[in-house]
Amino acid sequence: MRCWQGDALGSPDDFTLIRRPLPEPQAGEVRIAIEAVGLGYVDGLIVHGRYQIRPPLPYIPGGEIAGVIDAVGPGVSGRRPGERVAVWRMGGGLATHVIVPEAEAECLPDGLDLGDAAAMLVDYQTVHYGLIRRGGLKAGERVLVTGASGGVGSAAVQVAARAGADVTAMASTDDGRARALALGAARTIDATDPDIRARIREAVPGGVIDIVFDPVAGPVFELLFRSLAKDGRHLIVGFVGGPIPSLPINLPLLKSAALVGVEIRHFLTAHAEQAAADRAALFRRVAAGDLAPPAQMRFPLARARDALAATLARGKAGKIVVQPRRAD
Repeated sequence: MRCWQGDALGSPDDFTLIRRPLPEPQAGEVRIAIEAVGLGYVDGLIVHGRYQIRPPLPYIPGGEIAGVIDAVGPGVSGRRPGERVAVWRMGGGLATHVIVPEAEAECLPDGLDLGDAAAMLVDYQTVHYGLIRRGGLKAGERVLVTGASGGVGSAAVQVAARAGADVTAMASTDDGRARALALGAARTIDATDPDIRARIREAVPGGVIDIVFDPVAGPVFELLFRSLAKDGRHLIVGFVGGPIPSLPINLPLLKSAALVGVEIRHFLTAHAEQAAADRAALFRRVAAGDLAPPAQMRFPLARARDALAATLARGKAGKIVVQPRRAD
């Protein structure tokens, strides 16, 4: 097998493409021939040694994996070779094969492209957990999505719009704003506008927001919280916009509003059965065409260094997906 492995964390230059013996699954395990692995902002941070969790070394990045089972170990009864599956784990994806416990490999519906499955695996579940489970989104509410051109943001635009929300999408590029409109946003705001709050007052019905879905935070964080309606919810999903901002503690009281954390790993561990059911439903919705698959930038394994660099780039044109079995 081939894999992109590193013996240190600090730079993509610490990683290289190597060959290793093809591993054999042990009792209760399956081997997946990987067709696609999705990469996100966290993957870029891990490779650079800037993430709060430091995985054991040597390390193979990429955990949003989709592929086909090509071997099973002794005692495996619920999975068989030839099944199309997805798995989310801490690393191992930038390789042609990976070994996982049988229970972690989730079957995918017919008609769902494996690249699309890897690209949506984390982002779509994060959005559903944030908007539906944590945010309590109701039809007719006004939702503002930051970073609407990114993988998480564009998924949030879709899920909110399909739930009957009035969606305002913030993005910094013309292409990003155009895609948000195509995915169901009622309107867009240029994220580089010097007076975001004025644009919200002018454009959004009633001039306020019920839910902010925020994977960016950054310098406009407090302005967006101040733009909430009474009983509004600001869902904090990530901090790709720069230094972590702060909030005057009197604002939630004065606005009767809530700052709500969306930590997907907690949901996966604390509510595993519900998370699996939500994930399966999202896969079915994309396979059926109810939700569009993510826009993607696809790379072969030989260009894994470029793919990891792209995860930290602002304004990228979709989810980063590496196809380990694709010809270079």
